[in-house]
Amino acid sequence: MLDLASIRLFVLAARFGNLTRAAEAAGTVQPVVSQRLKQLEERLGRRLLERTPRRVRLTPEGEAFLPRAEALLAAHDAAVAPEMPRQRFAIGISDHATGLALEGLLRRVRSALPVEAELEVRVGLSHAMRAAWEEGTCDACILRRDGGGKDGEVLGTDPLGWRAVAGFVPTTSVPLAVLPAPCGVRAAAVQALEAARLPWREAFAAGSCAALLAGVRAGFGVAPMGRLAAGDLPDRGPELGLPALPPSEIVLFGRAGTPLRTAVLRAIAAGLRTSLE
Repeated sequence: MLDLASIRLFVLAARFGNLTRAAEAAGTVQPVVSQRLKQLEERLGRRLLERTPRRVRLTPEGEAFLPRAEALLAAHDAAVAPEMPRQRFAIGISDHATGLALEGLLRRVRSALPVEAELEVRVGLSHAMRAAWEEGTCDACILRRDGGGKDGEVLGTDPLGWRAVAGFVPTTSVPLAVLPAPCGVRAAAVQALEAARLPWREAFAAGSCAALLAGVRAGFGVAPMGRLAAGDLPDRGPELGLPALPPSEIVLFGRAGTPLRTAVLRAIAAGLRTSLE
């Protein structure tokens, strides 16, 4: 018989790509994860993971085993779910905090959720997500913080940059691709341009980071964005003569208080740290 706990740890290791983060998401420690995975490999008679000091990668045998492991866990969870009372957990996510990294983050979080967790996700501007958390309609929120502050759990830094396609050259004024006000990233970009006495104009206004990137890739302008949100678009600020943007932190606000809330917050924190690394 295969040990379901070890299989779950294997799936977490595959999704997080790091044994320390997998352990964090599971609420245990890295040596325990390493030992359980070693036992699973011995039981199966095959090597599932290639380990390096910072990362783990699936072997061909691990790639083949992963969908079977996920199917086994899904069947188990479906069997026990009717006996478990569902517990709602709502999270608000700032679009500028995750952007294109959102899908990977949500996949990691879902792989670490307890069976009884019913996750609801809202994505929008930081001020709206923070307001929802403060009003109690969200149990947690993920924000980008550019102006400093000490509240919340800082999960890492994700510096802002000026994202533009190769060959883009601004004309007499800097054409900005931005989200509508109030937006902290927009405000930081405008403040930096005005401090440098560089004229600017709003060339492309969008309602999401995905739409921003569409405008940028189509050559409408340059967008102030973090690495996570921008995906593979490089920071072209230095070559375009644009001013440096302020340091930027990704911060988690959450309320624990119950084992489920603690587990979900732990999974979110581990997933975000993985993205930032």
